[in-house]
Amino acid sequence: MARVVVNVMPKPEILDPQGKAVTGALQRLGFAGMSVRQGKRFEIEVDGELTPERLEQVEQAAERLLANTVIESFDVVVE
Repeated sequence: MARVVVNVMPKPEILDPQGKAVTGALQRLGFAGMSVRQGKRFEIEVDGELTPERLEQVEQAAERLLANTVIESFDVVVE
């Protein structure tokens, strides 16, 4: 069984209110010089061997369901 991770982040030009809230909270707690953008992480376990075809299926799932590609970008990482 293989594990694939899909990381989804807001595109740079998209406002990230959750990231701004976390950034502000960090500063109030004394953690200066940090800026946060908040995204999502999906861990997908794939039965059997991870072939190029199966990896393409994961990428299609990310594009069609896991990420809103109008405002988010994603990357697929094999662990």
